[in-house]
Amino acid sequence: MPGAEPEKSSRLSRRDRGRVRRAELRRRRRRGVLVLVFLVVLLAGIGVVSYKYLVGSTDADFAGPGTADVVVQVVSGQTTTDIASTMLDEGVVASTGAFLSAAKGNAAIDSIHPGYYKMRTEISGADAVAKLTEANARVGALVIPEGRQLADITTVDGHVTPGIIRLISEASCVDRDERLTCVEPGELQDALIGTGPEQFGVADWAVDRVKAVPDPLRRYEGLIQAGSWDLDPDWTAGEMLTHLFTQSTASFNAMGLAETKDTTGLSPYDTLIAASLIEREAQPQDFPKVARVIINRLAVDQQLQFDSTVNYALVSQEVATTDEDRARVTPWNTYAMHGLPATPISTPGEGAIQAAEHPADGDWLYFVTVDKNGTTVFTSKFEDHEASIVTARANGVLDSGR
Repeated sequence: MPGAEPEKSSRLSRRDRGRVRRAELRRRRRRGVLVLVFLVVLLAGIGVVSYKYLVGSTDADFAGPGTADVVVQVVSGQTTTDIASTMLDEGVVASTGAFLSAAKGNAAIDSIHPGYYKMRTEISGADAVAKLTEANARVGALVIPEGRQLADITTVDGHVTPGIIRLISEASCVDRDERLTCVEPGELQDALIGTGPEQFGVADWAVDRVKAVPDPLRRYEGLIQAGSWDLDPDWTAGEMLTHLFTQSTASFNAMGLAETKDTTGLSPYDTLIAASLIEREAQPQDFPKVARVIINRLAVDQQLQFDSTVNYALVSQEVATTDEDRARVTPWNTYAMHGLPATPISTPGEGAIQAAEHPADGDWLYFVTVDKNGTTVFTSKFEDHEASIVTARANGVLDSGR
């Protein structure tokens, strides 16, 4: 109406709108700075805690006899700090600091061998260090001597030499909280019978030959290398065997077994068989000569006639085999067949394998140990060999216990 006061607009001017936007931006920046500061403080706190956890700068410690037995692994190359972290992770100690403080200046910790150790949860750092360095703390340690068979060996006088299957079983045993647990020999045998060579990790160059052997246990003979091994007591029978076969395959290949055909004419698997014969037939100083006898006899298709191959399939063994034993036809008896046995007859050591790969030079076809000191005579003529046998019998080397 005429003479009335003009109505004020509710909209902000462009200038006012700009002032409001700038104020809002300042408030947002302040909130962003506050959030950033909070995150930095939070992350710094987490970092301090993590650092203390990792390097053991905290000194929390348990007291008392502990709660339960546990198996802990010490890995090759681990430092004392690494071991302390493992002990913390496994619930053995309350902090890495407690373990490191107790380990300081302890020379035994510095010489700890890789492997598996029986420990106890919730014990003090000092007790953990003491327990780890005890003589009987290590478990799962397996030693396979050269020349062992998978099965036990019984001699005619009743002496029993534990086979590889039994050695694995014994190494698997651990007493936890007064309860002894072991992988039994029967479990290992069942795993061998029920598992194919590919699943075990047997070398590619051995798979077809292994499958061709009718005996489900003996077909794996010689494919686990002699030496020292570490087994996790918590593994199943199949897991233990797979570990041994796969690691043995890697070791055999590293020794050059896969390339032996170029040097001796023998396939890798036949070289392993030859090495097992060498291991059972000779002293280490004579390994290369025995290897040459094998190569020479195979070259002229002459039977090897090794008593060790006769013994392999016998229930009771001895050095001197009988005419009846030598007449038995088996996949291993080289008196009753030409060529090499169907499988290795033992687990050969590195020295025997190297000899099979690199035989000595010579024309020998015969050898015999002539005294109880292990003296072995090598000859190229049969009449000379017969004379050596007479000497051996005179020295009581070939006497039979039957």
